[in-house]
Amino acid sequence: MARLDRPVSRRQSQWLLLAAVTAFAPLAAHMPVWLALFAGAAFVWRGWLTQRGGRLPPRWLLVLLVVAGSLGVFFEYRGLFGRTPGIALLLIFLSLKLMELRAPRDAVVTVLLCYFLILGQFLFTQTLLTGLMTCLAVVITTAALLAANNDRPTLRQQLEHAGRLLLQALPFMVLLFILFPRVNGPLWGLPEDRHTALSGLTDAMAPGTIAQLSQSDAIAFRVAFTGAFRGMSPAQSSLYWRGLVMPDFDGRTWRVSQTREAYTTPPYAEESRHSKPIDYELTLEPHGKRWLFALESPTTLPAESALTRDYQLLSRQPVRSRLRYTQRAVTNIQKGLTEPPEVLQESLALPKHSNPRTRAIAEGWRQRHGNNDAAIVKAAEDFFSNQLLRYTLNPPLAGSDSIDEFLFDNKRGFCEHFASAFAFALRAAGVPARVVAGYQGGEINPVDGFLVVRQYDAHAWTEVWLAKQGWVRIDPTAIAAPRRIDSSLATAIPADETLPFLAHNDMAWLKAVRYQIDAVTNGWNQWVLGYDPQRQRDFLTRLGLDADWRNMTALLAVLCGAALLLLTGWVLRQRERIAPARRAWQRFTRKLAKRGIVWQPWEGPDTMAIRAASQLPLHAAKIYAIARSYARLRYAAQPSGLDLSELNQYINDLSL
Repeated sequence: MARLDRPVSRRQSQWLLLAAVTAFAPLAAHMPVWLALFAGAAFVWRGWLTQRGGRLPPRWLLVLLVVAGSLGVFFEYRGLFGRTPGIALLLIFLSLKLMELRAPRDAVVTVLLCYFLILGQFLFTQTLLTGLMTCLAVVITTAALLAANNDRPTLRQQLEHAGRLLLQALPFMVLLFILFPRVNGPLWGLPEDRHTALSGLTDAMAPGTIAQLSQSDAIAFRVAFTGAFRGMSPAQSSLYWRGLVMPDFDGRTWRVSQTREAYTTPPYAEESRHSKPIDYELTLEPHGKRWLFALESPTTLPAESALTRDYQLLSRQPVRSRLRYTQRAVTNIQKGLTEPPEVLQESLALPKHSNPRTRAIAEGWRQRHGNNDAAIVKAAEDFFSNQLLRYTLNPPLAGSDSIDEFLFDNKRGFCEHFASAFAFALRAAGVPARVVAGYQGGEINPVDGFLVVRQYDAHAWTEVWLAKQGWVRIDPTAIAAPRRIDSSLATAIPADETLPFLAHNDMAWLKAVRYQIDAVTNGWNQWVLGYDPQRQRDFLTRLGLDADWRNMTALLAVLCGAALLLLTGWVLRQRERIAPARRAWQRFTRKLAKRGIVWQPWEGPDTMAIRAASQLPLHAAKIYAIARSYARLRYAAQPSGLDLSELNQYINDLSL
């Protein structure tokens, strides 16, 4: 063990500084600028003191800096409790602990702070890259802990030693990961940080809202089809991922209305028996809101969710972590055949005196077709087709009469312009209509077979209520840009417009690389981050094991015990390999002890040889030869029996 009374050496300080910087670097982006600069300045200061051999700052100054840093965290986050404030305090303590490295115990405390900060990285992100960076940081921090005990090995030797120690722990880590009984939710209970920004659809849609969202190539969710569609995907034109229903319109913005009632089982389940179902498993990325996404129309609901009266799927809690749920959908279900009058009246409401040109056209449809709502809808579709509307990611700014401007003036818009104008025109003609927002389509990854739906797949369409048919989906975007529905966003956008980077179809090499990265990332999400109680039960059941927690605990104890026995046997075998050399060395040290030269346990063979040779100069050559021979036997990867014979001969020849 390291002596507790010796000061921390320069090399030990360098190792600790490297460990601190490695633990801090991934967290810098999550900290306020002033705190990142504070920690960076402390690291630079510590590095300068280490290189120049300067004196450490006085304790009163460190106390003032701790108080100042803690007050800064308090005023930054309005408290000291929570995920980010807690990590910020740990960072302050680590950066200032480096300024008082006076004894090995200070080095151990510094290493422990590094380990806590490394663990804290997973409170912000759990990506595969984070996992790889964490492994590197753990190796470096473990090497720093070894250096706190013995700083003589080289950089490579210290890292190799740390790597071997961690590899020995790997079997236990794997067993604990697979068999330790899982619980729902995170293991920590820190308060949620408020105001966390997450991208995705919002509960309001104005002109340009979805067009702006479609500039992002972030993943919204992934889908694995099962059952009849296992390993394949339904037609692109049928992939309407329903999300938000927006019946309220103020002349510019469509909004989600207050939820009236919700069902824990779909109200149309009986009607779905004669339809071909689509089974799939959806992995939803966190977006901070309650809504879920599902193919129209879901006949099963995820746990802790409900279906509203307007067929909007909602979670009971905001989705703040990755959520996986299975679904069954049927596309030809009739919904809302017996809607209450107040719902239909809400779907006819319009602001007064807005968009007069569209109103006039719609009133003409009603006059020509009377009470035939289906004919009015057909007239609206023909009108949109004849207007030669252009689908674009860069629509012009809308004025007070945004519908009229889109249909008669600029004639350029994104999906929200089409859906909004179509719903407004039908309402003006007396046909109940509303806007639905979600995602349309997706891209199959040929590497793992998952359908990947990104933010640029966000889409809006219209629902129309017709007697004896209920709510019918009509997508006016398909009238002007059918390739957007049948193929992808890239095929529908004019060539002179800028697409999100990952939406390009003309870069085959980029798509191949992206498919591989997405597949690896998805595997990490599904089998590491998504290894929840249900997935654990399914995995163990496939292995023929009982997933009861008592059986898992017993099996875990047995397998860990077996792994420990194997590891102990390997260690004992290594000790047997070096035991003869150690006995020879002890015989040598007993000879030296008779001359008053006592070997200290922390001394290596070279250090011992130098001290003994200085006191016994006549025997210096033999002492050095013994030390070299013992070092080869003790530390070489493949020592030979010839070396052991040579060591014993040297010791026999030493006459003291």
